[in-house]
Amino acid sequence: MKLFSNTISTLENALNYSSAKQKAISQNISNVDTPNYKSKEVSFKSTLQNAVDSSMTARRTDARHIDFNGQASSGISVTTNNSSSYNNNGNNVDLDKEMADMATNQIYYNALIERINGKFSTLQSVIKGGK
Repeated sequence: MKLFSNTISTLENALNYSSAKQKAISQNISNVDTPNYKSKEVSFKSTLQNAVDSSMTARRTDARHIDFNGQASSGISVTTNNSSSYNNNGNNVDLDKEMADMATNQIYYNALIERINGKFSTLQSVIKGGK
């Protein structure tokens, strides 16, 4: 018997992603003037796909339907962008983009925190018997 639904673990994975993204953005901003520093980006698509795959099962009812056997890799991936250079010193950090990404990530993080707080408030209400 599971104590919590898959929603809480999915929210936990999303919070881990947001934390990793914040770390990468902070590193990029702190190295904005470092010669030959290449910006880092965080991808959550594979983790989201795993969460969806673990909570949802699908089956084909007709041969014309899409096959659901695709496998996704697990985890949050951090990649380095080596393809560009914005400054003469070989650095490719765009400070305006990083600040916009940081603001977007902060809004995303706050929304996740509000959602997980709502889940725990609901659990607390159930435990107290609705009082």
